[in-house]
Amino acid sequence: MRRYWIWILLAIIVCDVVFVFWWHARTGERRYYRVIQDAAQRYEVDPALVKAVVWRESRFNPDAHGKAGELGLMQVRHLAAAEWAEAEKIRGFSHTSLIDPSRNTLAGTWYLSKLLKRYRETDDALPYALADYNAGRTHVLRWMKDSGETNSAAFLVQIDFPGTRRYIAAVLKRYNQYRRP
Repeated sequence: MRRYWIWILLAIIVCDVVFVFWWHARTGERRYYRVIQDAAQRYEVDPALVKAVVWRESRFNPDAHGKAGELGLMQVRHLAAAEWAEAEKIRGFSHTSLIDPSRNTLAGTWYLSKLLKRYRETDDALPYALADYNAGRTHVLRWMKDSGETNSAAFLVQIDFPGTRRYIAAVLKRYNQYRRP
């Protein structure tokens, strides 16, 4: 009889842990709804795409720090942040101010918008822009050879970074989930 109660207690604990994890993930996604909407509207990017990038980059953790100096919800790098600050004429900008979710999302969405425009001559700018956001322009230019220059399917095949391929697939999958009504 004693073992029976241990298993019941263990099952309750596991269920509680799963519920807390699920609840935290769901509230994190909703917590930044307005910030994401505002940035997406300002820079004319689909809010579902911004939300998918935030999910993949930081899992909605505004204090996230990357190995290469990326900060915040959208894991914005120093150079991209400086470009955004210059374009927006923000004086006295500091990269560390990107810990602020609103500022970070504005900078990241501005940069994502810039990348989407950069590849608008392709059949689908999204894989190119996401690859650039993840791996950088130098690598994207290397992968844009032959038919991969404008054909996104050929481009995806030429990506020789498995992590970037997984990144694009994860963002696109989450993007499609967020787009559903």
